[in-house]
Amino acid sequence: MGQTVEISRSRSPHTSRRWGLYLIPAILIFSWTQFSFLPRLLSSDHPATQRLSQHRLEQLEQHLQACSDLHRPPVEYDQPTAANRVNPRWKAKNGQSQAIVLRNATLFDGDRTINYPVDITFHKGVITHIKPTSQHDFAYLAIHDALVLNLDGQFVTPGLVDMHSHHIAVSSPILPATIDVDEVHPGFGPLTPFVSVLDALKAYDPVATIVASGGVTSSLILPGSENIMGGEGIPVKNLRREEGEEELVEELLLEHGVPKNERRRFMKMACGENPKDVHGHTRMGNSFLFRKHMKTARLLLRKQDDWCLAAAAARETGDEKAIADLMKDGGLPSDIDLDSSVAMLRGQVGVNIHCYESEDIEGMIRHSEEFGFRIQAFHHALEAWRVPDAIRNTGQNITVATYSHLAHYKHEAYDATLYGGKIVTEHGVPVAYISDGSTESQAAEAHSFGLPEAQALQSVTSTPARSLGLAHRIGYVQPGYDADLVIWDSHPLSNGATPFQHHLHQAGHSPKATDKASICNQATNPDAQIIITGIAKILIPDLHQPTDTTNLTLVFTSGRITCLGAANECLASTANATAIHLQNGHLLPGLTAVTAGLGLQDILAEPSTGDGHVPSDTTTQGNNLIHAKHGLHLTGSKDLQRARLGGITTAITAPLVQDTNPVFLRGVSVAFKVSNPGSGSNSHNTNNQNNENPLNTAILTPDVGLHLTIGQSGKTSLTPTISSQISLLRMRLSRNHQPAERTPDEESIYTQIANSTLPLIIHVHNHHDILHLVRIKHDFPDVYLVLLGATEAPLVASELAGAEIPVLFTGLRPNPDSWEVRDALVGKPVTEAGLKLLVEAGVRVGLVQAGPSDSGIHNLGIDAGFARKVAGLSEQRAVDLVSRDVLEILRLGRRGEVDGESDGEEGGFEGDFVVYEGNPLDWGASVVLTVDGGLHRVVECWPEAS
Repeated sequence: MGQTVEISRSRSPHTSRRWGLYLIPAILIFSWTQFSFLPRLLSSDHPATQRLSQHRLEQLEQHLQACSDLHRPPVEYDQPTAANRVNPRWKAKNGQSQAIVLRNATLFDGDRTINYPVDITFHKGVITHIKPTSQHDFAYLAIHDALVLNLDGQFVTPGLVDMHSHHIAVSSPILPATIDVDEVHPGFGPLTPFVSVLDALKAYDPVATIVASGGVTSSLILPGSENIMGGEGIPVKNLRREEGEEELVEELLLEHGVPKNERRRFMKMACGENPKDVHGHTRMGNSFLFRKHMKTARLLLRKQDDWCLAAAAARETGDEKAIADLMKDGGLPSDIDLDSSVAMLRGQVGVNIHCYESEDIEGMIRHSEEFGFRIQAFHHALEAWRVPDAIRNTGQNITVATYSHLAHYKHEAYDATLYGGKIVTEHGVPVAYISDGSTESQAAEAHSFGLPEAQALQSVTSTPARSLGLAHRIGYVQPGYDADLVIWDSHPLSNGATPFQHHLHQAGHSPKATDKASICNQATNPDAQIIITGIAKILIPDLHQPTDTTNLTLVFTSGRITCLGAANECLASTANATAIHLQNGHLLPGLTAVTAGLGLQDILAEPSTGDGHVPSDTTTQGNNLIHAKHGLHLTGSKDLQRARLGGITTAITAPLVQDTNPVFLRGVSVAFKVSNPGSGSNSHNTNNQNNENPLNTAILTPDVGLHLTIGQSGKTSLTPTISSQISLLRMRLSRNHQPAERTPDEESIYTQIANSTLPLIIHVHNHHDILHLVRIKHDFPDVYLVLLGATEAPLVASELAGAEIPVLFTGLRPNPDSWEVRDALVGKPVTEAGLKLLVEAGVRVGLVQAGPSDSGIHNLGIDAGFARKVAGLSEQRAVDLVSRDVLEILRLGRRGEVDGESDGEEGGFEGDFVVYEGNPLDWGASVVLTVDGGLHRVVECWPEAS
């Protein structure tokens, strides 16, 4: 103890040089004193205590307690959670009062799927028992007043855990007044660790209910990513509030009921393009600013430790003068600007870093080692697959919190891979999938690209819970855990169309890579004869099908189907054919996608990577119309490759509009083939024997339709209001108004629109705006009007059906994130599904992805499968939504009609078709072959993911 006193008194100017020699042992001594020595010092019967004034004692005790708090690490829960634990969030007033038993459940418990049915009992918000159904007495449960729900084998999982979201910090609908995510202000600069997203939360945000309805019960709400240090985040429970309940932020918090000084803390940081672009520094400058800040924080940490040592020593001896000197400048050194940063250095704040590229990940690892803080997770991290060993070898147990497919929207997202989760996991790095506000089934997609089933389920349950240090309460279904449970109507990794099943498979039987290369070389020969066995389902309505549709064999020669039937019928005279044997083959027409910018630009936010964006001031006066056909780039695009991966053969693209750039007149769209021009596989092929311009082969319909915008995104300087947009549209449709300023090209386009030979495609979302378009259709009946987007169209479905206005619908999974779409129907259990109402009303509908990126285009079949479930459709009707319905709505004809004069070929089918292993309406299917019905040849053979 004497040494402690001596060190504490050695802070005079004459001995300050010796301080560094004592620092390390002093810290070790203080670590012991805070647990054994300080409590005794604070005892009122200590002799030194009796010599101090009451006022001085109270001051000292308060600051010494602050010293103790500074060194309190987050509580670690290494022991199993007790089954009789009390949930601090439970309230007697409106909490669960009756025990509930989920009987006969198929349970994924956070680690594994239990291979026998279980009964799960929970009471007062805590899981109390999990027992095999066969050992649980049903009569006993009833006697003890438990509410028993028989699940008949339905899947139960822990509530999903999303460790990266911004909802309730950015309230929906989004307005400038409700955006509180990024603290970007000249007075602060790029380092704002001192702010907290807690001060931005909005308990009334309806999106929390929507998030909860998707099974996400817990979310880490984070500040945005425009600053190097963005501030502290906080975990919440996504409550579905009862009517009349108070809407309090405190009651949203996951750790509501836990003492505030024991709650976990989380820091949001960012590197790479975001802070670089917002604040104008290079990566070098950002790194310097961060290191300078952390050095300042480290100095404060040392000052605090010095003060606490000196104060403890003075308290031990009862030296009132020393105490008075210590309290003279306010006592324990503190700085509100540095509080969170110092706590980060002390290990009290989990560090979560928005970081995409490998060099940024590596740089942040260097910083963490220099200053001694632990990184909890790299978020987004689309290039983590490049450096998984570097992440694992830090020993920090860093989680990669990422996306399954979102990519290509900026440079640092360009080298993502669909196999990222698989690669990272195989290197021993935990992976979690995050929403960042999206509504996509990312764990299921990751599973379909190689992430094992257990790890895929863990990636949205136990893995993020462990990363956040909250795996003692959430992420698992075990006795003593919060009763965050999700009951699924099918396997949680299946798409909405899938019936009950307990095990998902990968893409099924697939040849080795060497076999694939050999098969593809033969199959892409224009004269090839190919046999495919194991066809389980045919979803081409115009294709003649045999009576017995089980285990069919398909033969096509020179790109034409010549036999479809039993093996003994189709295998004659095929000795030299290329054979492909499938386990669960599916035959579909080529899918048709209306896209955000496919074929025009590789990276949407980078105009230099393609055609560029339509300017805001483009009008019909004094300007030639912009035609997408003049800007097509048909090779090299990663999104084009993903389209091929999804079985898409035809794409329709309008001139590209930047998401944040309002445009009234977009221009004229083009329909084109997705396969590489002149290619026989997924590799480039420049061998063009006829020397024909590949665009001539690729472009199917040069002018599909004229695209206009009505709504908020159409507010330009010349059309600043929606009423001005409607007025201008009416004026242009009037036969009596043909201004001299029109070019011949414009005159031709408007003549075709007036004659109903060219569709007028209106991008619109709000149902009030749609009703104005219904009136225009009434006043100009010859104009063929098509709505694209139409998020709120289900609200006026009967009016659309009556006016015979078709819809290319993007509202399958709508997000009511703006005032314009605040009334969107988000689906059950919150509302009825919008697509269902459109179909039931008799509106002609095609299904379109919402964008703004095309990086999820390969999931168009998955969207159709989801639509099948929510709208109660057949599989064939669901496939039509993304194939023939789109083509017919846009009057492109059906690529895939039966040709009755087709030389007597079996079935007579002349259109594009795709052979899949697995059902493309569900996760895990893969394209085996794509056949171009116009070229009569295989154009894709086992296309690779990018």
